[in-house]
Amino acid sequence: MAKILCITNQKGGVGKTTTAINLSAALAVSEKKTLLVDCDPQANATTGLGLDKSRIDKTLYHGLIGEISAERLLMDTEIESLKIIPSRMELIGFDVEMMSNPHRETALKTLLSGVANAFDYIIIDCPPSLSLLTVNAITAADFLIIPLQCEFYAMEGLGQLLQTIKRIKRSLNPDLKIAGILLTMFDTRTNLSHQVAEDATKYFKELVFKTTVPRNVRLSEAPSFGKPILLYDVTSTGSISYFNLAKEILGNQPGP
Repeated sequence: MAKILCITNQKGGVGKTTTAINLSAALAVSEKKTLLVDCDPQANATTGLGLDKSRIDKTLYHGLIGEISAERLLMDTEIESLKIIPSRMELIGFDVEMMSNPHRETALKTLLSGVANAFDYIIIDCPPSLSLLTVNAITAADFLIIPLQCEFYAMEGLGQLLQTIKRIKRSLNPDLKIAGILLTMFDTRTNLSHQVAEDATKYFKELVFKTTVPRNVRLSEAPSFGKPILLYDVTSTGSISYFNLAKEILGNQPGP
C-alpha cells in the first residue's frame, strides 16, 4: 500500500511543484514505484514532466467526478518507475461542481484507493489555495510536506494552514501526520535565509527537514525543458538537495 505525501502551502511561489516533481523523480530512481498526482488546475507538474496538455484525453478532473478510474488516468514519464495523473485547466470547475456532493472532501481519496497497491509512494501537488481541491489532497494523504520559502513573510499564513490541517485531522483524516517543513529558495549569502531557517527551527523544532533546497538556476530552468532536475542536471545543487530529501524521507519512514 502506497504512502501518500501531500505537498501543500496555500502561498504561491514557495516551491510546491518543484518539490513534487523532483521528490517524485528522486524516489522513483531510488527504486520506489512512484505516482505524481497533479492536483493543481495550473498543471505545472504535468508540463514539468514533459507532457503536452493539449494531447491528453482525460485528466484528474474526470477521475474526481467519477467518469474514469485512476488506473486509466496513469501516464508514463521519462523515468520508468514514475507515473503521473495529469491535470488541466478544467480542474478549476471541481470546487463548484462538487459543492453539493456529500462526499466532496473524499473524492481524491476514493479515486486513489484504486491504484494505491500499485505504488510505494504517491505524491500530490496542491494548488496555492485552501480550496476544496486542497482539502481533498490533505484528506487523502498520510503525510504532509510543507515547503517554506526563505524569504520575508515566509511564516505569514502558515498558522492558517496549520489550523486547516488541524480541522481536517479532527473531522476527515485522524491519522494525518506532518512529515516535515522543507526550507526552499535558501540563499547562503543572505542573512534573511539564515534568519528564516533559525526561526523555523525555533518554532517547529524537529519538524524541519535537515535538507534545504537552495536557490539554483538549473532547478529553475528544468521545468521549461519538461524534465525533473536529475534528468536535466544531475550534478547541480538542486538535484543533490532533492536526492537528500528523498533519503531523509526513506530513512524516517518504514518502507511500504
